[in-house]
Amino acid sequence: MQPLKGKIAVVAGATRGAGRGIACMLGEAGATVYCTGRSTRGNLASGSNRPETIEETAEMVTEKGGTGIPARTDHSDEAQVAALFERITKEQGKLDILVNDVWGGDALMQWGKSFWEEDLSNGFKMLQQAVHTHILTSKYAIPLMLPVKNGLIVEITDGDGFFYRGHLFYDLVKTSIIRLAFGMAEELKEHHITSVAVTPGFLRSEAMLEHFGVTEENWQDGTKVDPNFIASETPYFVGRAVAALAADPDVFEKTGRVYSSWNLSDEYGFIDIDGNIPHWKNYVAKIIPDYKYKECDDEFYSYWRFLSGKKIGSTAWE
Repeated sequence: MQPLKGKIAVVAGATRGAGRGIACMLGEAGATVYCTGRSTRGNLASGSNRPETIEETAEMVTEKGGTGIPARTDHSDEAQVAALFERITKEQGKLDILVNDVWGGDALMQWGKSFWEEDLSNGFKMLQQAVHTHILTSKYAIPLMLPVKNGLIVEITDGDGFFYRGHLFYDLVKTSIIRLAFGMAEELKEHHITSVAVTPGFLRSEAMLEHFGVTEENWQDGTKVDPNFIASETPYFVGRAVAALAADPDVFEKTGRVYSSWNLSDEYGFIDIDGNIPHWKNYVAKIIPDYKYKECDDEFYSYWRFLSGKKIGSTAWE
């Protein structure tokens, strides 16, 4: 069964990580997925640092049962974004799903430093790369959704609350993404287009596996570096969360809010691609006996918060 057969999706930032996982799981559900990013075969945007390409992602989408289409796009370049959606207009005539996952801020952060000790130009660039690109992409995507009157926009963030994420600009980006989903939801209500934010838990991305010196096959060995890695999830888990939202006929009832992969798993009953059911909330509650989880309208003690407050483990960014 492929509930998204006939649906057209764009995953902006599909080269690797959560974006790749989401594109693949939309494909698994039958969607045609335009996989966008800057890294292509023979032209890696990250140089030798990261080998993944959008062509690889598109091929994986097709292997999963969908139709993957690579579309090289720099989402900070308005002309390229406009050209992307002009192409989709000509080829498909509509757009059902937009996932905004453009990030690229890892190299711009210095964990452990106060913002006044950093080069602020890096922080401002992070905002341009990870917030401005989402707004720009949505601007050109939404006109394709208006005739459908049942579109879905998903903003990928980190954390489902308003806790501090350990770095001024990182925190500003990720909370801004949640607010962006809320603001777009307000403006899109009359058009019956859903806008939500979604967060993964401890993401077992390609970069994270590399950092811990493991592969997906022996990923549990990463717990020797950080015991909390046992609660990690593959990028496909948040991918199935997004696919479940896209297949939900009542998804509009969720518009304007932020959701987690683990809570959506509880609701929709999907599991990770490796057969596990990771649940970050339950894991944190287990390892911190006095921990109390509060929903987004109050506060969520995330990985960042309990690491700094409880001195547990270490992260790939320290």
